[in-house]
Parts: sequence; structure tokens; C-alpha cells
Amino acid sequence: MNDLLSIAKEAALKAGQAILDIYETDDFDVDCKADDSPLTKADKKGHDVIVSFLEKTNLPILSEEGTSIPYDLRKNWKQYWCVDPLDGTKEFIKRNGEFTVNIALIENGIPILGVVFVPVLNKLFYGLKGDGAWLEIAEYKETLKSKTTPTDLVLFKKQEGLRIVASRSHLSQETEDFINELSNPTTVSMGSSLKFLILAENEADIYPRFAPTMEWDTAAAHGVLLGLGYQVYGHLSLQPLVYNKENLLNPHFIVF
Repeated sequence: MNDLLSIAKEAALKAGQAILDIYETDDFDVDCKADDSPLTKADKKGHDVIVSFLEKTNLPILSEEGTSIPYDLRKNWKQYWCVDPLDGTKEFIKRNGEFTVNIALIENGIPILGVVFVPVLNKLFYGLKGDGAWLEIAEYKETLKSKTTPTDLVLFKKQEGLRIVASRSHLSQETEDFINELSNPTTVSMGSSLKFLILAENEADIYPRFAPTMEWDTAAAHGVLLGLGYQVYGHLSLQPLVYNKENLLNPHFIVF
């Protein structure tokens, strides 16, 4: 597992540098995908760099910017890489720095390893399910620590002054209604998988997401949080998110 983690970390760092090289130019070459979401040459370059590292592991790779893989082929995968080379493309185009590189190792539907790199901040987050989570900035390394909170959502929501993290570009009415049910909450808006990482750094308590996301949007950061003992729950089922479903769309979820 440590060898796979080392490969994923190097892949994320190298992809992040390639993305930064493009970020510092004015030539993003923005296209639109079938769902009207933006696609830049940084997304494509990040994908190519990551695949060049991960293919050495001989494990399958499911990437947002890769070729669509039919469920009949991937349903029997026991382990595979789930990749979002550039999460927060809208934030990338806005030049606010709130974008990330995301690599997860999925085993039997669970992200057992997660690596998230924040290129503009040079922050590398990574976690191993049940073994911990860490933050590296250049030569600095910190062991991230979890915060003890109620595991019952009803009890959790009754706490005073909860710190809520919400999407900068995708704040839904349902999310606003959820926030309005809380007692004197404070809210911070953020783009991309950075919303998960704010919890990992203990700068927020809960992240409700009642808008569409795909599995590659959440897998890597979910893996980091599992290293801390946190969980990503489906909003209605209150069951942990699972990966490699036939439909790769996530249900609405809550992280706490």
C-alpha cells in the first residue's frame, strides 16, 4: 500500500505542476463537455500526467477525462484508481486558486487511499483508511487529527454555532434550507474538493452537498477523511457513499 501511495503522491504533484504551468498563462483553451461543464487543456494535461504514473501499477483507471468504460467491464474490478485530474475547473478559469488534483484507490467500493493536491497552495493531503491522514507542504509534514463529534445527525445538528462549508459555484436551495435549520451556524464557501479538506484541517464541522457530483469528485477526499475516521453519508440513506456503481452519479450527501 505504501508503494501505491508513493506513486499516487508523485502523480498528483507532477500533474499539479503541469496544471500550474498552464494556469500561469492566458491560454486555457476552454471547451464545453456534453453536460456544458467547462474543459481546459489543463484538465487534459493533468489526466495524461497522472495516467503515465498510475499505469505502472497495472490497476484499471477511471478518470473524468478518460474514455468512458462500460459497467459490464468495470463491475468486476476489485481495485482501481478513480481520478479527477482537475476538480474545480470553474475556479481554475476564474483564477481564484480553488482547484485540486484528486487520486483515489478504490477497493470493493470503498476509497481506501486518497491523495488531494492543491497546486496554488502547494498543499498535499493524503490518507489511508483506518491508518491516518497527513498534510505535506514542501518539507513540512503534519499528522491531521480528527475531532470527536456526535455520530447521530439529529444530535449533531442541534449543536450551537456549527461551522458549515458550502459550494462556491453550486449552492442549491436545499443546501440553504439545511443551513437555515441550524442554530447560529457560520458558513464558508469554497470550490472543488477543498470543501472536504477544510474538515480535514478541523476548520469546519459539516459539509452538506445537495447538488449533483460524480464519483471522481468525491473519492480522493473521501479517502483522506476515512483516514481520520470521518464519513461521507448519503443524505437520505445515511449510509456511506459507495463507488463503481453502474451510474457514477453520487446521491446528495453530508460529510461530518
